[in-house]
Amino acid sequence: MTAFSDIIASNGTYLIMYLLAFVLLYLGIVKHFEPLLLIPIAFGVLIANFPGGDMGVYQADEAGRIVDASGKVLAENIWEMSLPQIAHDLGLMNFLYYMLIKTGFLPPVIFMGVGALTDFGPMLRNLRLSIFGAAAQMGIFAVLIIAVASGQFNIKEAASLGIIGGADGPTAIFTTIKLAPHLLAPIAIAAYSYMALVPVIIPLVVKMLCSEKELKINMKEQDKLYPSGQKMKNEKIIKIIFPIAVTTIVALLVPSAVSLIGMLMFGNLLKEIGSDTSRLFDTISNSIMNTATVFLGLCVGATMTVQAFLNWTTIGIVVGGFFAFGLSIASGIIMVKITNLFSKKKINPLIGATGLSAVPMASRVCNEISTKYDPKNHVLNYCMSSNVSGVIGSAVAAGVLIYRYVLKISFQLFLVDFGVDLGARPQGHSELWPKRLSQKMPKSNKNNGR
Repeated sequence: MTAFSDIIASNGTYLIMYLLAFVLLYLGIVKHFEPLLLIPIAFGVLIANFPGGDMGVYQADEAGRIVDASGKVLAENIWEMSLPQIAHDLGLMNFLYYMLIKTGFLPPVIFMGVGALTDFGPMLRNLRLSIFGAAAQMGIFAVLIIAVASGQFNIKEAASLGIIGGADGPTAIFTTIKLAPHLLAPIAIAAYSYMALVPVIIPLVVKMLCSEKELKINMKEQDKLYPSGQKMKNEKIIKIIFPIAVTTIVALLVPSAVSLIGMLMFGNLLKEIGSDTSRLFDTISNSIMNTATVFLGLCVGATMTVQAFLNWTTIGIVVGGFFAFGLSIASGIIMVKITNLFSKKKINPLIGATGLSAVPMASRVCNEISTKYDPKNHVLNYCMSSNVSGVIGSAVAAGVLIYRYVLKISFQLFLVDFGVDLGARPQGHSELWPKRLSQKMPKSNKNNGR
């Protein structure tokens, strides 16, 4: 039996998913938008949506129960099933997804590879520019507040939505697994899609917020006019000490971020040590990184089934993710503008736009924008200072969001103090809302005309 009858009976929903897959493949193959990520994701979307192929990932509810689109129960409790049983009953992609993604295994592994491929030298040589990597994380928390205030998302779901603004796919996946695993499919695809669309989104935001005069600020000329009084000595030693120091400090202050930051810095440490660990560095940065990327992309794409993707929640996440992404870029640019008001040494706002985690694409895009206005104005190294600090910033932001007491108690009390009603939540999420917060809000009068 062919798949044509099911596709025809679906009222075009499968065709929408095929179109989406083809668009993503086009962007990856023809436009070269993050092809290493976008092509596996797009192909995962394609193979997941052929009826009868059993290559789509089924999302389990909080109790581990899986129900297909027709209402048939496929698993009463997937958490009690062995991996071979999952492969036999639910198919190959579910086996890979629940083994590699749902366990949270792949995101830290990819962070290890990212660390091995990252050079923190530009940031260490221009530490004052690293603040813009932190400023860009404001988009995460801004969208978190907006999402909770809208009443459509609980605070854990809103945190998972906001982390898209960090422009870091592994971080978004890791955070969502911890906080809102039922939203993993749309959040993962939104995060990776917007990462791939960095060459489109950054120029759009820059055009809205920056003048031509600002974009022509030449950083090298500013360095000559106002030379820095501090020079980094013993760079090799500092670059070895840096990952050890960052891991220790972050582990003490934000323990929940160690899974990401620790692996990121471990990969970077192997790179900076040099010949003594060259074999480990080569394995992490090539074989392991490439293998992890292939499986991550396919699994993320396979979560985009008709049932999981074509609904209003997913549309809300896609829209909210775009705002998180845009606000993160805007936050970095605005921080540069504020700094320029009080500093003689001016900074090109493109450096603020690279406070995202999308390394090195964001820096390359901003350098292209800069040279468009002035062919001699290369800002790549300066942008990398903000860009790599954004990698650390997004991982730390994820740790803050995951940390229960900061997320559930302090932030909820803050929202309640400003009049946001957290008491009335949809059924199934009541355990996320402390009773005392519900009691703090006055009960509404059903007869008051509202």
